[in-house]
Amino acid sequence: MSPSNSLKSDVSLTHPDRLYWPDEGVTKQGLADYYAEVWRFMAPYLVNRPLALLRLPDGIKSHQRFFQKHAWKGMNAHIEEIADPQDVDGEKLLRIADFDGLVALVQSAVLEIHPWGTTTGHWEKPDMITMDLDPGEDVAWDAVIAAALDVKARLEARGLAAFVKTSGGKGLHVVTPLAPKAGWTEVKDFAHSLAESMATDAPEKYLATATKAKRGGHIYIDYLRNGRGNTAVAAYSTRARPGAPVSMPLDWRELHDVTGPTAFTLANVPQRLQTRPSDPWGDFFDAAVPLD
Repeated sequence: MSPSNSLKSDVSLTHPDRLYWPDEGVTKQGLADYYAEVWRFMAPYLVNRPLALLRLPDGIKSHQRFFQKHAWKGMNAHIEEIADPQDVDGEKLLRIADFDGLVALVQSAVLEIHPWGTTTGHWEKPDMITMDLDPGEDVAWDAVIAAALDVKARLEARGLAAFVKTSGGKGLHVVTPLAPKAGWTEVKDFAHSLAESMATDAPEKYLATATKAKRGGHIYIDYLRNGRGNTAVAAYSTRARPGAPVSMPLDWRELHDVTGPTAFTLANVPQRLQTRPSDPWGDFFDAAVPLD
């Protein structure tokens, strides 16, 4: 993919032809080019947020997988360390401040980026809620779409906005922007109560607990993404899975046309950007209100 904009980075890529997704032919350079294309849309969900990173030095077929929240030897200076104000041991977390930081992640073989639902400007006040709809193996995709619409209706009934994206994994994420006023406990409790209400109203469809023995035929409404220090994959982040899928923000009106959670990949994102140059989440933070 060759970026159509002029976005450049001061970070040099060593071995830019290294294959991160061998079967798809996606190289380190190809991943950097993809992020150059989507950075203008992606930045608000990454910049100045504590990050958890999935690193695969030899690509998705690597036997080495590191899920890292802290610095590693030789880490690029554009990946910043920042102290967690509640960590009495003083162990620092990671964040990026700009596109150079994102390219530094690419250079470090970060194939998945999982931010906190807050920024380091207001550590204890989340600015989003993520409801992760995680279907059992035998759940039809249409049922996952119906669950997302159910979440949307419940959020809107509470005066909150709802946005949707593919997870790039198994399901959908319904994400709500918040004015950062409520604390972690209040936000997690709200998400828990929403999940519990769905499981109570439709126990044949939904679960609010991650009980594997009961997962068959059900969608787990995962609210645990909303605890302090917990994360969800970023909008526009790639996933370290076959096919090079992407967690893609959607307009609700196009949801029924999406064929599955891995429908958007590094192969078809260029066409999407050309046919839909506007950001379906362009008004995400404009829709933020406090959690009552």
